[in-house]
Amino acid sequence: MNDKRLAGLYKFVIFFLLISFVVTCSFILFLHFMDYSVEDIRQAAPITFGNVLLITLIFWVMDTVRKKIFTERPIKRITKGLERISGGEFGTRIEPMTSFSGMADYNEIISYINKMSQELGSVETLRTDFVSNVSHEMKTPLAVIQNYAALLSTPELPESERLEYAAAINGATKRLAALITNILKLNKLENQQIFPQRERFDLSEQVCECLLEFESEWEKKGLEIETDIEDGVTVDSDRELLSVVWNNLFSNAVKFTDEGGTVRVSVKQRDDGICVSVTDTGCGIDSETGRHIFDKFYQGDTSHASRGNGLGLALVKRIIDITGGRIEVSSELGRGSTFTVLLRKGDNGE
Repeated sequence: MNDKRLAGLYKFVIFFLLISFVVTCSFILFLHFMDYSVEDIRQAAPITFGNVLLITLIFWVMDTVRKKIFTERPIKRITKGLERISGGEFGTRIEPMTSFSGMADYNEIISYINKMSQELGSVETLRTDFVSNVSHEMKTPLAVIQNYAALLSTPELPESERLEYAAAINGATKRLAALITNILKLNKLENQQIFPQRERFDLSEQVCECLLEFESEWEKKGLEIETDIEDGVTVDSDRELLSVVWNNLFSNAVKFTDEGGTVRVSVKQRDDGICVSVTDTGCGIDSETGRHIFDKFYQGDTSHASRGNGLGLALVKRIIDITGGRIEVSSELGRGSTFTVLLRKGDNGE
């Protein structure tokens, strides 16, 4: 309170000195051309001093009222809104000033604060959903490990069942490890802690190598693999990140294609860059799933949920984005899907 009084007194003195200076200069000029005696000036001096004090007081009051209305009111409104936002109330929106109030200049600041509050609310929702989904995804394999570990301690357990339970624990452990690995990768990608390390390499060779890693799985399901891969297609991009893309796309294609189905892989060089497409004859994607296909933890086909964690395509999308490419999806429910990756012409080194 004392600080405010000192500040008010300081402003008053500044106003007084300013007005005194202006009045003094005016009187000097006025008296220079008029014939007034010293006695007349001496008599007028107290009145003049009183006028200066009165004018100073009037201007000081006017300035104080102006600041109260046009400065302190909007600042107080903005400050209260920011206090609520900093307290975690991300649904807070500051009411803009009316255009005829003379305070509309603050609306630009208010607009940015409201936008910030909306973005923070979205981030908080995503964080909450992410934690919830991670907890759920970790809970399932941990429950499997716990249950089968308890069964393994059963006395006189047959060898066949012991191996079955051990295999189940091993599978759950791998799934949990894959989940944690994908979470860490996605977190680093989203926080821009991984930067593309560009190098020239043979994309055709890389796609073939990644495809062959799933040979045992497609043979187990009796899938037919059709390839249309041009030789010698090179790209200037991040080799490791792109391998994550192909591995996820091939894994999904094999997983979602029924026994005896077909998976087609194509690598083509075009005038505008490179096109890599992966087509399967699996269950396909409905329109609702298509809208969320790249969302974290989203799994449209819950019948295959035990074999994934809903992070693969989110990783793919983020990698394609940071490497400057584009990914498109076309699908028909019950007839399969096609994922097409377009690496822009610049990625081809041209």
